[in-house]
Amino acid sequence: MFPEFRELISHLKIQDDHFARLFNRHNDLDQQIKNMEAGIVPANGMAIEQLKKEKLQLKDSLYLILRKAADA
Repeated sequence: MFPEFRELISHLKIQDDHFARLFNRHNDLDQQIKNMEAGIVPANGMAIEQLKKEKLQLKDSLYLILRKAADA
């Protein structure tokens, strides 16, 4: 995710607790979705769709933080 911000992501994960929480939640959701889609964890389409929406919102938030930090 966001390879152009790789160094900044590493820095923010250490320096910004809010960013780190969002980033970790995004990764957790990604893994949950993969497990559900693979049938490892039982789920219906609605549950997967809801997690994907939350993941997308987190990604948008992370991107905004990254853009602000890059412009600073």
